[in-house]
Amino acid sequence: MTSIECIGSSPVQRVVQFRIKPDSDLLKAIAEAVEAEGVKAGVFVSGLGALRKAIFRNLKVFPEKFPVTPADRLYLEITAPMELVSLTGWIAPKVDGGAEIHAHFAASTVQNETVVTLGGHLTEGTICGIKVVVAILILDEDGVFADQDPVTNSVDIFFRGE
Repeated sequence: MTSIECIGSSPVQRVVQFRIKPDSDLLKAIAEAVEAEGVKAGVFVSGLGALRKAIFRNLKVFPEKFPVTPADRLYLEITAPMELVSLTGWIAPKVDGGAEIHAHFAASTVQNETVVTLGGHLTEGTICGIKVVVAILILDEDGVFADQDPVTNSVDIFFRGE
């Protein structure tokens, strides 16, 4: 394979679903549920509901040198009623313990009587509105781990060979 950096597979164990209380921080609530359920590895299969505030983090420029810094990113904060229309990403065990959560999301809102959809990396500060429901497909943790990528100098996901 010339385009694939690493590849692996893990058996599916179960699905965890949870509803988040209004006015809760979405990323913190996910971390709380992951810890409560003992999740070490998984993928987000669904996230929907209403948001009160969202902070979208996006790459503004590709840096000449890694790691990516805040100067390379744009943080866009929207405080308005929004629909969470997508939640995607992964959870992997860190080599030094705990779980790394890497999530992206898309949310739509009304601007000038038009629906506008925005997306980006999920950061703390995105606040749930009326209700948010998340589903995580739990995987066997032996096939995956999160560690420092020597190329990008940031945490990324790696797969163990079979």
